[in-house]
Amino acid sequence: MPSKEFEKVMELRNARPMQPDLSIQERRAQMEAMPGFPLADDVRCEEVDAGGVPGEWITTPGAEDDRVVYYFHGGGYVMCSVNTHREMVSRISRATGARALAINYRLAPENRFPAAVVDAVAGYNWLLSVGIKPERIVIAGDSAGGGLTVAAMVALRDAEVPLPAAGICLSPWADMACTGMAKMAPREGGMDYQGILSMAKTYVGEADLKTPLASPVYADLTGLPPLLIQVGGAEELINDSILLETQAKKCGVDVTLETWEDMFHVWHTFAPMLPEGQQAIDRIGEFVREKMG
Repeated sequence: MPSKEFEKVMELRNARPMQPDLSIQERRAQMEAMPGFPLADDVRCEEVDAGGVPGEWITTPGAEDDRVVYYFHGGGYVMCSVNTHREMVSRISRATGARALAINYRLAPENRFPAAVVDAVAGYNWLLSVGIKPERIVIAGDSAGGGLTVAAMVALRDAEVPLPAAGICLSPWADMACTGMAKMAPREGGMDYQGILSMAKTYVGEADLKTPLASPVYADLTGLPPLLIQVGGAEELINDSILLETQAKKCGVDVTLETWEDMFHVWHTFAPMLPEGQQAIDRIGEFVREKMG
C-alpha cells in the first residue's frame, strides 16, 4: 500500500501532464520555471568547471571531501539541468555522506549524441585529475541520466580508465528504440510514447537508435562495477530497467534491481512530500556506503 501522501502527489502530477505539442525550447523554459522544492538551509552549492563541462558541487554537512557522487540529470537528453535537480541531488549527498558533483552536459538538438557521453567522461576524468580516487566515486543519474550513467562507464572501460566503485540508475531510460515502452499502455499523467521516441530521435540524430553508447541495454557491460537500479512499478519505462538488469547479468555484472510498487517515473523528486521518495534515497545511501566504504 502506498503512503497516504501518495494520492496528493499523484494529483499534483496529473495536474501538469506532458504537453507533446510544445517545442523543445518551450519545454525547457517550462521545466526551468517550474517551482521546485526549496533547498535546506545547510546545503552548500558551488559552480565549477569540471574539465570544460559546467557543473556544481552540492554539499551537505558531514559529506566527506574525498567521497563523490557524480550525478547526471534526466530530461530526455533535450532539457533539464542541475537547477531542476538540485534539491534531489542534495538529498542524495546527505544520504550518502558524499559531495555531489552534478553537471550540465550538452543537450540535443544543438549537441546530439555522443556529446552527452563525451561530457560525462570529461567530468569523470576531471575528478580523477583533482585527486579523487575512482573507488571513492559513484556515478548516478535519473531517466536519461540513468542511461548516461551506464554509457559513461562503458566508454570509460573502453578507454581503459579506472572505473568508479558503483553505478546507480534511477528510472533509467536506456533504450532509445523505446522497444519496451511500446508495449505499455498509456497511463494518466504519464509519458507519451511518441513524445519520448521523438526525444530519442532528436538525441541520436542519424545514428542507429540501438547504438550501444546511446542505448546501453544493447552494450557489452562486461567489467562494469556493481549497479543499483531503482524503478517504479507503475512507470512506462519499467521495461528499460528489466532489460538493463538482464543485460548486466548476462555480462557478469553485480546488479540489483529494486521495483518500488505503485511508484511513478523518478518518484525520488517528490521526496520532500512523499515518504517513498525519501526511502528510496535512503536506500541509495546504504548502497553507496556499502560499495564505497
